[in-house]
Amino acid sequence: MPVKTIAGKQVNVSDDGYLEDMNQWNEEIAKEIAKEVGIELSPKHFEVLNYLREKQSAGEALTIRKVGKSGIVDIKELYVLFPKGPLKFSSQIAGIPKPTSCV
Repeated sequence: MPVKTIAGKQVNVSDDGYLEDMNQWNEEIAKEIAKEVGIELSPKHFEVLNYLREKQSAGEALTIRKVGKSGIVDIKELYVLFPKGPLKFSSQIAGIPKPTSCV
């Protein structure tokens, strides 16, 4: 498992660049990962990221549809916040494993 320095902190990442341990995540790491993929995080982004982290901690499978029904954002807004792969990039920035629904 590769080790990467993000926001001055060494973290373990998968070959796809997802954090291996979601406990290593913090908002500075999220901002750095987002910057790497061309996203500037807003408070709405963090609402989505915290929702994803909460659901991951509860062991729930994540899908775009589930996030769209969260009451935080609808599916269209999720695509606006995280273009080019809403669940893929939101999960990566949230510091959670790659969802099984992502290719």
